[in-house]
Amino acid sequence: MIDHDAVVAAVRVLLVALDHNVYDPALRDTPERVARAWEEQLAGVGQHAEEILGATFEADRYDEIILLRDIPFYSTCEHHLLPFHGTADVAYVPKQGARVVGLSKLARLVELHARRLQLQERMTQGIADDLARVLSPDGVAVVVRAQHLCMCARGVSKPGASMVTSVMRGCFREKLEARAELLALLRI
Repeated sequence: MIDHDAVVAAVRVLLVALDHNVYDPALRDTPERVARAWEEQLAGVGQHAEEILGATFEADRYDEIILLRDIPFYSTCEHHLLPFHGTADVAYVPKQGARVVGLSKLARLVELHARRLQLQERMTQGIADDLARVLSPDGVAVVVRAQHLCMCARGVSKPGASMVTSVMRGCFREKLEARAELLALLRI
């Protein structure tokens, strides 16, 4: 649970340390706004995939690829506390006779992982881990593409460069034809 008042106080201290007047009318409400923004950006802390993936539907023995592409997300790099943003592609192959989740649940799972202090690699793996654990499908694949402000706006300063991470489990890792079909669907 985020301590709102402590965040407000810490932002005031940070602004003073950065040689800004916290009583300036332009900055007076900044600590409060920043605290609310951090609460929103870190809303995934303490949430669990079971809360999202618990509702399932009959799928008439569907056992082919289910893919939700281009799920937009915003996250925060744990190394610099700067944003990174991009899209995630999430796919799974349900076991024969298993139930499936609604597509919005896949987007909500991405959001759950993105709304934390995060590394893109861990986010990609966490989404795949949760899908595999909760749904027990025959295969799971997650591909995340993102631009990181810690690289675009500072340091090496390379705006436009994208990082791509992927996790392939089950049939997507073990069966070349399943991986090829998925990659064709992703147009990679």
